[in-house]
Amino acid sequence: MSGTNAASGAAPCRFAHYFVICGIDTETGLEPDELAGENFEQSPLKRTFKSKVLAHYPENVEWNPFDQDAVNMLCMPKGLSFRTQADSREPQFHSFLITREDGSRTYGFVHTFYEEVTSPQICSAMQTLYQMHQAENPSSATPSSSSSSSSSMDSLASSLDEADSPSSSSCRSAACGGYDASRDTLYVSKALCLITPMPFMHACRRFLSQVHRAVTASLPPPLPLESYVHNILYEVPLPPPGRSLKFHGVYEPIVCQRPGPGELPLADFPLGQTFPLLGVENLVQLFNCTLLEMQILLYSQDYQRLMTVAEGITTLLFPFQWQHVYVPILPASLLHFLDAPVPYLMGLQSKEGTDRSKLELPQEANLCFVDIDNHCIELPEDFPQFPNKPELIQELSEVLLRYGISPVGGAPPTSVPTSTTTLGSVSVSTRHTGLKSQQALRELEDDGRNGNLGGEQLAVLELLQGNATLERLQALAKRTGVRVEALRGVGGEGEAQGGRTAVDEEELRNAKLNVQLREVFASRFTMMFADYEAFVIQSAPDLESWLTNREQMHNFDKASFLSDQPEPYLPFLSHFIETQMFATFIDNKIMSQWEEKEPLLRVFDGRIDKARLYNVRAPSLRSSNYQRCTILKESAQAIEQRLLKIDHTAIHPHLLDMKIGQGKYEQGFFPKLQSDVLSVGPTNNNRWSNRTATAQRRKDRHRQQTEHLTLDNDLKEKYMQEARSLGKNLRQPKLSDLSPAVIAQTNWKFVEGLLKECRMKTKRMLVEKMGREAVELGHGEANITGLEENTLIASLCDLLERIWSHGLQVKQGKSALWSHLLHYQAREETLEQQQAESPVSNGPERRKSESSLGMPSLRESVIQDMRHIQSMGEIKTDVGRARAWIRLSLEKKLLSQHLKRLLSRQALTKKLYKRYAFLRCEEEKEQFLFHLLSLNTVDYFCFTSVFTTIMIPYRAVIIPIKKLSNAMTTSNPWVCVSGELGDSGVRQITKNVLEITFDCQNLGKLTTVQLGHDNSGLLAKWLVDCVMVRNEITGHTYKFPCGRWLGKGVDDGSLERVLIGELASPNADEDCGRGCRTPDMQHSPGQTRRASITSMGGRGYKPTSAQIQEAIGEAVNSICKHFHKPEKERGSLTILLCGEVGLVGALELFFHNGFKSARLFQKTVFVWDFVEKAVAYMESADQMGDMQETAEPLGLTCVSLCHYVSAINSSPRNIGKDGKFQLLVCLGARDRLLIQWLPLLVECPVIQRMYEESALLRDRTTVNDLIAVLQTLHDFPITLEASLVKGIDL
Repeated sequence: MSGTNAASGAAPCRFAHYFVICGIDTETGLEPDELAGENFEQSPLKRTFKSKVLAHYPENVEWNPFDQDAVNMLCMPKGLSFRTQADSREPQFHSFLITREDGSRTYGFVHTFYEEVTSPQICSAMQTLYQMHQAENPSSATPSSSSSSSSSMDSLASSLDEADSPSSSSCRSAACGGYDASRDTLYVSKALCLITPMPFMHACRRFLSQVHRAVTASLPPPLPLESYVHNILYEVPLPPPGRSLKFHGVYEPIVCQRPGPGELPLADFPLGQTFPLLGVENLVQLFNCTLLEMQILLYSQDYQRLMTVAEGITTLLFPFQWQHVYVPILPASLLHFLDAPVPYLMGLQSKEGTDRSKLELPQEANLCFVDIDNHCIELPEDFPQFPNKPELIQELSEVLLRYGISPVGGAPPTSVPTSTTTLGSVSVSTRHTGLKSQQALRELEDDGRNGNLGGEQLAVLELLQGNATLERLQALAKRTGVRVEALRGVGGEGEAQGGRTAVDEEELRNAKLNVQLREVFASRFTMMFADYEAFVIQSAPDLESWLTNREQMHNFDKASFLSDQPEPYLPFLSHFIETQMFATFIDNKIMSQWEEKEPLLRVFDGRIDKARLYNVRAPSLRSSNYQRCTILKESAQAIEQRLLKIDHTAIHPHLLDMKIGQGKYEQGFFPKLQSDVLSVGPTNNNRWSNRTATAQRRKDRHRQQTEHLTLDNDLKEKYMQEARSLGKNLRQPKLSDLSPAVIAQTNWKFVEGLLKECRMKTKRMLVEKMGREAVELGHGEANITGLEENTLIASLCDLLERIWSHGLQVKQGKSALWSHLLHYQAREETLEQQQAESPVSNGPERRKSESSLGMPSLRESVIQDMRHIQSMGEIKTDVGRARAWIRLSLEKKLLSQHLKRLLSRQALTKKLYKRYAFLRCEEEKEQFLFHLLSLNTVDYFCFTSVFTTIMIPYRAVIIPIKKLSNAMTTSNPWVCVSGELGDSGVRQITKNVLEITFDCQNLGKLTTVQLGHDNSGLLAKWLVDCVMVRNEITGHTYKFPCGRWLGKGVDDGSLERVLIGELASPNADEDCGRGCRTPDMQHSPGQTRRASITSMGGRGYKPTSAQIQEAIGEAVNSICKHFHKPEKERGSLTILLCGEVGLVGALELFFHNGFKSARLFQKTVFVWDFVEKAVAYMESADQMGDMQETAEPLGLTCVSLCHYVSAINSSPRNIGKDGKFQLLVCLGARDRLLIQWLPLLVECPVIQRMYEESALLRDRTTVNDLIAVLQTLHDFPITLEASLVKGIDL
């Protein structure tokens, strides 16, 4: 925690920096608090009035300037509260923190109690307000206004009040809710606050409660209150790291301890309360949302609960730190901060009796809402789960159960009451009988040495020598009502074993539980990031150049890191390594080579080194098996030893040099302290401050020596701030100044931050995608997974939601973007209706002109895409619909254009958004749309690949070669479209229409089309140029080239062809509109050249043997690369086998080389004819016994070849001779038989009749090379698409 830094460096090691008193200023009287949202319908006693800082000591501390407005606001977030004698007036405790602009923190601990109002002006003002309220709201007149009130009316009023305030369970009197100055006593809240550099919550709580006890006790405290305040401000040091410290409150000693350098940093907020409030499962989910930097809103009536949960959850993040807005208690006057379009962790106090459903939040698409009092959380829609979540929950539950705490939310935590004991009764309990007299003697001697014991107190010591005496004393005290105050000074609030009080025991138990729960989480990160250092990229020679080029640098090799992690961890890790907290962690690691290691990083690295010593990077680290934390016992023992054996004792409080007679003591009223004795500390006469001063001088000297060697400090700090604020916006709202100018400035920062984040995200998405496509073009190595692409798109969706929810006038629905789209849709549809009624129509949408592709144009509009999404029954929520719409627009390359169209309706934008909203900042909006436009340069399939079960309309068009007048055919054509996710089944096409539209479940990226006809009628021959198929939702159009005949007795006699498709490029005119485009997937410059070789083969063009061998090598190489990619990235294997540059085409070239294809009467002979003749020869030779002498394996190979060829020939499909050869190659590659069949074909005598001497197939060396190349395919499990092998029975 940053608090550790605050204590070191320039700040002297003082335990507390300020003592503050807040309350009502009798000079200014009652001032309503407008910022808190005044409610005049409420009784004046329940309204909010402004509080003031009445006094703070010292005036100012140089290294931690006093922020009066912020402290006042956080000490009394609801302002002053009034009570009468009829109300419950239990003192309350809460904590707060202030994060300074550099990220360091200051903690505040507040004890609020009620003090009688003695000012007649304030009492009469309250009476007047109450009478006005009654006059305006006669219905709410309470019985206290009329003297003759019936008891039934009384009970009704009090029951109404109870209903209004579920938190106050105490029974109230009849005068409830009313105020009559003549009869009622008025009380007002007052707060005592300690401001400290480190979160010693328990120690501060005990100190403040003892100070309050001194005020309310019947006897004055042993010393004036100034002595105790002066002591804690100036004479109590911070405990040194790894040590414990005892200092003295008003009545009892207080002990605190600080973790050592190798331990987890200090965290004093009890996790033993946080876990039962939410339950382990909810808490792990909240922890996960925090790690993924979502917006987190805590909601509770109790300020301390908000603080406990917020601090609890942030301490569990070790070694990472929350980098965004962090306001655990959001004062009522700062509610506009919930509008912040950035990740935040804020706490909001729930009003008494308000329902969660009435709470209007500006944005909920990415919100984790934590209802602490009802023990439940509402999570965002889809986010990855924390790795090994069930095992983590199990381990945490076991730790809790060992301490008697239920792991289920809502179970009351078992705890010993704290030291706010009532003072009306004698505080000596029978448990004191277990007190060891030596312990008491030691305590008293200790006190005597410090000069803190008077004669009467020493006399009390005699009473402690035996139990009987003590019991008699108690009885006597009870009878006479005399208080034995001194016993309290010795015995504390009830002794446990060894002279330790029950409160001490409770604190020890809390500290041990805290550290054990935190160790469980810390060990998860130690396991997950054990090897993180290996992936940190140290690229800069010095700190200055690193800081100046920070934005352009890659600091962490994400792809390699992810490829090294277990599969189940990837969804979470790919999101997490994109967060600001991870980026800052890596930045700190890189900077540690030039400057001192950040404390959390030092501890974490130490743990990893230790784990390595014991584990030497065993394979278990890479597995996803859960490994339990092994150091729970030692961590608890370290704390126990420190708390049981005190290392340091601070100077006791003592009499100060004060003016006598001032600071008059009056029971129940906090006295006005003498500021002159509290404004300055003691002169430097104690060893502690001398030591500090010397260390400080040494540090100053060292700094002066190094300053001229390093950067100028201010400049360095500026760089550091810029580097750290990268991708991150305002760290902390300024609590003190709430003028409109400051709020506008804050919003401007948000707008700038959103624009910067948009630039970073689009750049990251482009680099990632270009990187991958560059690989497919043969440049460099693949560096990213589909998982990461999905992560980046999800974070873009989140960014758009945050932009759309910034500055909303009124929130409607959980998704601000979808809400805006619905408004737009409603307006456009009414316009459409009006245009339909009027004769002239000019629709806003454009049509995609793809007539050149033989396709009718596709309507493209924001509304059309919305309707597609609205018709998807699978999506149930507005957030889901908005995300689906973003994905669809991104896939269609229309995201920027659609959003521009949406925002072009300026009247609508003005109606929905405040002036300061991002969407109304013209220049920023234009830049934002420009950044989104850059995403059009790459192909995304982020809609098709995610919504795999939806029904999609497809349109297929068959384009014949018209010039040969074969557009007409008498036969009945059919088509079957296949994709990565399935096929459409056979779809009959109406004769001579050549076009069909059909709905079927998402086929994914399309791969093949089977096209055929039934050969009926006179004109049954058909020359087809290609088939075009379009996904009518995404607009993706695939072209399946054919260029061959279908018909008996023409070409190779095929009635059915399997066509291999590829994504068609948009038209040239569209290219201009959409920006440049990367080449299609599967295409590289070399491959385009080879494509021409394949298509020319056997048609007048003769490729050289070198070109043919190169084509085969490239085809095999592509298949090998395909299998080396992550499974989700592989794309279509069918294209690599049967596409234009596939293996089948390359082998056809090989078999065509030197093939005597032209025969007598020009009848074309096909390679399949050669295969059939070879197989016929083998079968006849086998029957004649010629094959008997051959070796056994060769005989088996013969049998397999004959079997496969006959199976292909007997298939019911009419796929033609080239189709049959294609099928044989595919089956041979799948079943690893190709290299066994080749020698058989080469050895067969038929080859001499059908091939020239120079043919490649007759060259032994070349054939052996070919076998060696094909051998490499045996390492891979080749699976064939169903459309290829349909009807083959092997």
